[in-house]
Amino acid sequence: MLSDVACPARCCQVFCVHTEPNYSLPWQRKRQYSSSSSGFLLPGRRILTNAHCVDHYTQVKVKRRGSDVKHVASVLSVGTECDIALLTVEDDSFWEGVEPVVFGQLPQLQDAVTVVGYPIGGDTMSVTSGVVSRIEVTAYMHGSSELLGIQIDAAINSGNSGGPAFNEAGECVGIAFQSLKHEDAENIGYIIPTPVIEHFLTDYARHGHYTGFPCLGVEWQKLENPDLRAALKMQPGQKGVLIRRVEPTSAVSEVLHQNDVLMSFDGVSIANDGTVPFRSGERISFSYLVSNKYTDEEAELVVLHDGQQRTVRVNLRAPVRLVPFHTRGAPPSYFIVAGLVFTTVTVPYLRSEYGKEYDFDAPVKLLDKMMHGMASHMDEQVVVLSQVLASEINTGYDDITNTQVLALNNKRIKNLADLVARVDECTEPYLCLDLEYNQKVVLEMAKAKAATPEILSVHCISQDRSPDLMKPRLPTCCEPGKPSKGKATKSGKR
Repeated sequence: MLSDVACPARCCQVFCVHTEPNYSLPWQRKRQYSSSSSGFLLPGRRILTNAHCVDHYTQVKVKRRGSDVKHVASVLSVGTECDIALLTVEDDSFWEGVEPVVFGQLPQLQDAVTVVGYPIGGDTMSVTSGVVSRIEVTAYMHGSSELLGIQIDAAINSGNSGGPAFNEAGECVGIAFQSLKHEDAENIGYIIPTPVIEHFLTDYARHGHYTGFPCLGVEWQKLENPDLRAALKMQPGQKGVLIRRVEPTSAVSEVLHQNDVLMSFDGVSIANDGTVPFRSGERISFSYLVSNKYTDEEAELVVLHDGQQRTVRVNLRAPVRLVPFHTRGAPPSYFIVAGLVFTTVTVPYLRSEYGKEYDFDAPVKLLDKMMHGMASHMDEQVVVLSQVLASEINTGYDDITNTQVLALNNKRIKNLADLVARVDECTEPYLCLDLEYNQKVVLEMAKAKAATPEILSVHCISQDRSPDLMKPRLPTCCEPGKPSKGKATKSGKR
């Protein structure tokens, strides 16, 4: 039963107007739409909800229970990986008589929980009850990350997102954020536990913004086979996991190598199945220990390299993905020349092009980059020729879609900004693009640049590139605050 301490007045309804980018036509945005979700009040005039509740927001409003007034809210921070967003309201009247929630400890299995929110099916607050059925590292669908999660059997429906989950003492033990929809599953919901919430809040307090959850940046394999352990020169009492690949941009790339054995993390021994002790009688993936760290925080690793055990220390950081799972609210980048539309591959882009089943329908080469590709440097991107806006200048190329650009005039492309800069500065007579599958696109440079304005006009495109790829404009002598070539008077005026 819900305690009086967990007064529903601490909860609020969140209203958001979203305007998503159109990743297939990156110079446009989609038609705006509205959503409603849940949130709850914290000390310091703050509100917690889910990141997906305010994704690509243009306006956010909140309403307290029992009130008929919606107050405009500001978004302070969005943690995409952990699916948490922090809001505030400037209007003092919103905070009158508020008693913020109090966080509790991580619950035990079979502990009762009560989820409060504003789910679909009505306009008033809903309260559902259940028990904790599982605690483990869980896939967070919004951020495509794996963090500690709590599975409960209380119903969590659309609109419940962002609502608090209370224990019997009235303490908040999590935030409702997703549910499992499967023909063989019933009443399986998930809440974000307090360790993840506190990590997000501490991260924001330390840095003034969200920096993310660090990771090792490695792919690993279980070492449950005795012959494999023997081949790696492991002693009978030694345990750990095999490092299969190390991301070149990861913090551990200088201390971990392929075929090393990671034996412990911060003094906690890692078993051959990749688990570590977790509370009494339970085990959990060792990635839980990594996710408890903060950006640039040091970690101690014990590694077996060619049979020799050594201890290394490294400052962890968030990963750099070759194909990002999200754009953190930023609009997509694009560049157009002679009707050739170039952009970068992200998961939202693949979803826009191929729908929800993009991981089956997208080209194999791009899916391989998404699932297994590793960036060789921090700013590497997968640049594709997205589509060709048909014109006389690009005759014969109009059937090319979503094909990776490998090189321009025989020099490899690092990222979209590199492509743009080299096209702008090109003095060669031809623009020669090498694409995946050994395709080539060749255009006369002068004609290509001359044809671009007319093509943009036909398709009502205002600029040939996204704002992030614009050249910085040099200040003129007439701009305020800039030195003038004319002689200044004593009053500072010309």
